[in-house]
Amino acid sequence: MNGTRVAVLGAGIVGAACARELALAGFAVTVVDRGGPAAATTSHGEGNVLVSDKGPGPELRLAQLSRALWPEVLGAVAERSARGAEAVAAVEWEPKGGIVVATTATGASELSRFAARQREAGVRAEVLDAQTLAEAEPHVTRDHTAALHYPDDAQVQPAGAAVALLTDALTAGAALRTGCEVLGAVTRGGRLTGIRTSAGLLEADLFVNAAGPWSGELAARLGAPVDVRPRRGDILVTTPLPPMVFHKVYDADYVGAVGSSAEDLQTSAVVESTRAGSVLLGSSRRRAGFDDRLRPEVLSAIAVKALRLFPGLAEVPVMRAYGGFRPYVPDHLPVIGPDPRLPGLWHGTGHEGAGIGLSLGTALLLRNLMLGRPTDIDARAFRVDRPAVLGAEASTANDETA
Repeated sequence: MNGTRVAVLGAGIVGAACARELALAGFAVTVVDRGGPAAATTSHGEGNVLVSDKGPGPELRLAQLSRALWPEVLGAVAERSARGAEAVAAVEWEPKGGIVVATTATGASELSRFAARQREAGVRAEVLDAQTLAEAEPHVTRDHTAALHYPDDAQVQPAGAAVALLTDALTAGAALRTGCEVLGAVTRGGRLTGIRTSAGLLEADLFVNAAGPWSGELAARLGAPVDVRPRRGDILVTTPLPPMVFHKVYDADYVGAVGSSAEDLQTSAVVESTRAGSVLLGSSRRRAGFDDRLRPEVLSAIAVKALRLFPGLAEVPVMRAYGGFRPYVPDHLPVIGPDPRLPGLWHGTGHEGAGIGLSLGTALLLRNLMLGRPTDIDARAFRVDRPAVLGAEASTANDETA
C-alpha cells in the first residue's frame, strides 16, 4: 500500500489524526479543507477526552483505546521534530480526571447503576464521600446525593491538539490544501477516483470523509449520502479566575443528554477550568440545522445548571459565549470504514461531541482497516452500511442541506 494516494476531506481533529496515521503508514496523503486547520467544529469544543460519559459498548471501547493512545501519540509527536515538540506544548494535555455529581436521590441511584456497569467494562469509577469530594473540589455544591471520581478523564486544548497532529502528518510527508471546497465526484467504473473542488480536480486512490457535521452534505455531493446531521452546542467562558475548579465536573444528567435523540434543547451542568484561568460552562445540545445564532435562553439554561454545581460562580463575569456544531448520528455511534456503495470512499465521522477524545482511536482503526490488518477493537459496530447511517432519512436530510 506504500505510495497509495489518500485524500482526507476535513482538517479538523479527526481528519488531522487520520492524516497522521496514514502518512506514517506510508500513504501519500493530501488533506483538503474549505477553511483552515481546526477552524470549524474542533475550535468550538471543550477538548474532552472522556470515558466517564460512556456506557459499556463499542463507543466506550473506542474511547478506552483513544485514551490510552493520547500520551503515547503526543510523546511521539514531540520526539519526531522540534516543530512537533513546539506544537505539543500548545496541546495543554491535562489528565486531571473527572467528577460526576448527583443532586437528587434518583440521580444518585442511576449514577450508581451506570458506574457499576462501567466498572465491569474496565472503567475506573471511585465513590467520593462528602469529605473527599470537598477536598477534591472545595467550591462544589454541598447539596449533593452522590459523587464519583473518574481518574482517566482528561482534557486538551482542541485546536492545539489538531494542529499538533496535523504538524506530525506534514512532517511525515502529507500535503495540506486549504480554501478548497469539495463540489462533486469523479468516478470510473463505479469507483471514486477524483473530486471536483473549487481549486480544481484532485485525484486519489482513496478518499476519507472527515468533514464532521458537514459529512452528510459532503457524502451527498459525492453520491453516497449518510445520515450525519449537525447538533448545536453552546459554551460560556468566564473571566480568568484564581484556581477554583480542579477536575472536569458535571452533573449526572450529562450522560442522559449525550445519549438523547430529542430535537428540543437538552442541557446539563459541565464545569471545567483552562490553563488560562477561565472556566468553561456547558453544556447544551439541540437540533437547529446550521443556524449559528447564540440563543439567550440556551445560555441562561446553561448558567442556571452550572450554578447548581458551583454556587460561587454567581458573581463571576462571563466574558464571552460561543457555539459549534457536532456530527450527530441517530444511533449515537461514529461512522468508520469503507463505503460499500462507492468503492474508494471511506468515512471517519459521526462522533458528535466526542470527536476530540475519539480521534486517535478512530485514526488507528481506519489505518488498520485500509491496510487489511487486525484492529485493536471490533470495528463492525461503526460500519457504514447500518440502518442508522443509510436509513430513509439520509437522502432527505442531505437533500435539504446540499
